[in-house]
Amino acid sequence: MDLKTRWIDSCQQLGVVADQTIFIKLVHYYSQSDRHYHTLQHLQECFSYFDLVKDQTEIPIAIEMALWFHDAIYNVKGHNNEQLSANWAAECLRSLNAKQSIIDQVQQLILITAHQTMPQTIDEKIIVDVDLAIFGATPQRFAEYEQQIRKEYSWVPYFLYKMKRKAILKSFIKRPAIYQTAKLFDLLEQQARDNLSKII
Repeated sequence: MDLKTRWIDSCQQLGVVADQTIFIKLVHYYSQSDRHYHTLQHLQECFSYFDLVKDQTEIPIAIEMALWFHDAIYNVKGHNNEQLSANWAAECLRSLNAKQSIIDQVQQLILITAHQTMPQTIDEKIIVDVDLAIFGATPQRFAEYEQQIRKEYSWVPYFLYKMKRKAILKSFIKRPAIYQTAKLFDLLEQQARDNLSKII
C-alpha cells in the first residue's frame, strides 16, 4: 500500500475525513534534506512490521496514527523531538476532530519511542518493537541503516560519534530481550543481536 492510500485508510479507521494538507506536511517533514534514516523509507518499514503484529494490539488505530507522527519532527541536534512530534500530532488530530482519548494515547505512544523508559502496555511494546525492527533487518539493510545514521550525525566528530553510538547500541544488546512481543522476538531477535554484535 502506498503512503497516500495508507493515510486515507488510517483516517477512515480513525473515523475522520482524510486531510491531505496534513499528509503533505508529513511527507515534507520525512523528506527533509538533512534526514537519511528518519525518512519515508523508515515510515514504510515501520508500517510493514506493524502489519505483522496489528492483530495483537489493543487500540490499533492509536499505534497507526502514532507511527505516522513519531518522527515527524526530527532535529538531529535536538533533544525533544518526540515531545514536539507528539505535540504536533495532537494539534493535527484535534483539527480532524479525533476523540481526546485517542489523542492522549497517540501522544503517549510517540513519547515511548524516545526509548528512555521500558514500555509497559502491549501497544507501547508493539510500537517500540516496530521502531527498533531495523536492528533485526538483513545484514545489508542494517549496514545501510548504520550509514544513514552516520550521515544524519555527520556534524559529530567521528571519534565522539563512534563512542556515543557504541554506548547506545550496547544498551540495547544488554537487555534480556530487545523485542518485547513474541512474534517480533521470534522474527528479529537473533538477527538483531548478530547485527549489533558485529557493529559494536
